[in-house]
Amino acid sequence: MADEEEDPTFEEENEEIGGGAEGGQGKRKRLFSKELMHNHNLIMRKHQTNRNDQNPYTESVDILEDLVIEFITEMTHKAMSIGRQGRVQVEDIVFLIRKDPRKFARVKDLLTMNEELKRARKAFDEANYGS
Repeated sequence: MADEEEDPTFEEENEEIGGGAEGGQGKRKRLFSKELMHNHNLIMRKHQTNRNDQNPYTESVDILEDLVIEFITEMTHKAMSIGRQGRVQVEDIVFLIRKDPRKFARVKDLLTMNEELKRARKAFDEANYGS
């Protein structure tokens, strides 16, 4: 048993993950895994797939999460380099995604919903607490 070699596919799970998100402290805490798995399940239901295994492979979720973190990091760095140096503002993000119609439409929708929520909260607070 002592001369048995470990399976190399499992060695990488124990190795430190590269990149900046974990700060060199071993395996990185997953930030978006729950949301990515939830979105996967929504897609599976939408397409009415008959898979027995309703949960995505952990490796797939990890890869998607790495891509999301990489995208957010790149966009943040780009946004910090335009507009007010060292600060990220909404206008900078909108400027960066202006040529991507899907992203631009989604950001516009989210900003509109945010404004509507702000107005609704303000109206609720005024009705309940009288300002």
